[in-house]
Amino acid sequence: MTSPSSPSTSPSPTAAARAEDRWTALQWGTLLVLCAALFLDALDVSMVGVALPSIGSDLHLSTSSLQWVVSGYILGYGGLLLLGGRAADLLGRRRVFLIALAVFAVASLLGGLVDSGSLLIATRFVKGLSAAFTAPAGLSIITTTFAEGPIRNRALTIYSSCGATGFSMGLVLSGFLTEAGWRWTMLLPAPVAVIALIAGLKLIPRSPREKTSGRGYDLPGAVTGTASMLLLVFTVVSASQAGWASARTLGSFAGVAALLAAFVVIEQRSASPLIRLGVLRDAGQVRANLGGATFFGSYVAFQFLVTQYLQNVLGYSAMQTALAFLPAGALVAILSTRMGPIVDRFGTPRVIAVGFTLLVVGYALFLRISLHPSYAAVILPSMLLLGGAFALAFPSLNIQATNGVRNEEQGMVSGLLNTSFQVGGAIFLAIVTAVVTSSAGAHAATKQAVLDSYRPGLLVVTGIGLFGLLLTVSGLRRRRPSYGILVASSAGDEADAAEGAGSAPGARAEQVAARD
Repeated sequence: MTSPSSPSTSPSPTAAARAEDRWTALQWGTLLVLCAALFLDALDVSMVGVALPSIGSDLHLSTSSLQWVVSGYILGYGGLLLLGGRAADLLGRRRVFLIALAVFAVASLLGGLVDSGSLLIATRFVKGLSAAFTAPAGLSIITTTFAEGPIRNRALTIYSSCGATGFSMGLVLSGFLTEAGWRWTMLLPAPVAVIALIAGLKLIPRSPREKTSGRGYDLPGAVTGTASMLLLVFTVVSASQAGWASARTLGSFAGVAALLAAFVVIEQRSASPLIRLGVLRDAGQVRANLGGATFFGSYVAFQFLVTQYLQNVLGYSAMQTALAFLPAGALVAILSTRMGPIVDRFGTPRVIAVGFTLLVVGYALFLRISLHPSYAAVILPSMLLLGGAFALAFPSLNIQATNGVRNEEQGMVSGLLNTSFQVGGAIFLAIVTAVVTSSAGAHAATKQAVLDSYRPGLLVVTGIGLFGLLLTVSGLRRRRPSYGILVASSAGDEADAAEGAGSAPGARAEQVAARD
């Protein structure tokens, strides 16, 4: 009989590692459902852009009313993400995800059928609200289903890249659909959401609720936190109309400050806080959230300006505008499944820094635009660089924000990161829009005058991206060459280490403690 320790009967560490790296069919199915939901969330943020002129004409909406078709979604999404993330932890991630996805499908159907601007804005708000629950619940399902390390990094890379692809492809799909009718841009997500919902009922594993031990659900924290985010987003998106120095805007900002102060006090005293404020002492967490806000916020503003430039200055149709953005979306889709090994090898800080570098260079190159630019020489290089930036930075930011966090807090940090994305998008879009409006003055009668008004906004966008890059580089200077906590060592390496030392858990704890 062969002894238990014989090489013929004991799998090598490398073989064990390869077995652990394989995903089950259920894991693949779960990831596919979650990716579909995030793709729809991101798609809905950007897809309405090209369709806005058609919506305004059909429903007789003024420019000020039309902006709320976009802002309504942002209000629901950015304002309720913190509550959505905590609800996923407390009520069960699977339950929260599926209910919110069902609401998203119904709201999508209604949004394509309404004949009133106010009803359309209301459906957009409801869709944003549902996305505020699906996004953090989906991300926390991944981080609790896939073990931390290369396996989770790979899953998060695919997941985050689907979101980036959805956002990048939103304008492309919107251009095609708007040619047939703007209502199709609202209706398209409905059947996809229904299919994802049916698949999710069968594939997503059940998750236990967090044990609260009678400590409650921190309702005061949920109310003040959500109210502060809603008021902040509302204040920023409406400031361009009311005036940044108006009494209403200043009073609203004062209200935001008061609500945030109350929120902090409540969280410090709560036995079961909505956000454990201690997580913000981690420099990696802070950089991930600020990086997400500057990265996404700068791109939202850039996309808005470029869409206006292509249509108002160059005279592009909706279809031509869609095709102009196609290279960026296509590049994200192509690179989405190849980012995992890159993150594993170089670590999230370096990959994020490279992503921000591509972003800033892409913005800077776009400053060369004129009344008669060559697409291949002027516009295309920026689109390709931005596609590469999204493919690198988006998954890396998600990985950095969720690494080293306990399972019961994954929903919380996921909600926090997504809140940073959305609030950053609302704030920086409003700032850039205000800069463009002030630069245009009372009259911008010629195309050259319109173009000249866009340039200061593009400079502000570039500056925002540069700030995010400098923030990321500051993290590189603080880190050692080892990337243990940010990108865990491979399973094979861990197996080899365990064979040579019996204190692997302790070593792992030291890696966590050594972060930043």
